[in-house]
Amino acid sequence: MDKTITSGIMIIISMIMALMLFNTTYPAIIRGGDAISSMTERTNDRLRSQISVIHAAAELDESGWWHDTNSNGDFDVFVWVKNVGEMRVTALDNLDVFFGPETNYVRIPHESVATGYPYWNWEVENGTEWLSAATLKISIHYSGALVSGRYFAKVTTSSGISSEYFLSM
Repeated sequence: MDKTITSGIMIIISMIMALMLFNTTYPAIIRGGDAISSMTERTNDRLRSQISVIHAAAELDESGWWHDTNSNGDFDVFVWVKNVGEMRVTALDNLDVFFGPETNYVRIPHESVATGYPYWNWEVENGTEWLSAATLKISIHYSGALVSGRYFAKVTTSSGISSEYFLSM
């Protein structure tokens, strides 16, 4: 009879221990799976979001003289960026735009937060949203003409996708 009671108690304790082990490990397994799923989704979004700087030019003519092509009184540098991914790129005012001589480039603020020159603004040239295959024209405005030389332009989206371009003016 003692062996039966002892065996019964051991079985009950074993069941309780197994239940406690399950209750502590199951949530950790679920959280780990959710983290992997979330990371996979973000990676998939990054792979489907791609941009490419396709051209950049400034308001300098062939001889190096400033020619105000859009008659706004500012010296402008234009950077055309193509959405070559599958997804729409949003929050265009939050793009990071870097521009300057290739050894001394800086982050240029968007016109909504700029306190002076330089600043940049954008327009989608072939649509109303920056969808796949659409081109974004970024205009970087300066108060006066830049000197001729080799310049670096880089555009980065809020999700970390970027493209860069070297141009000579």
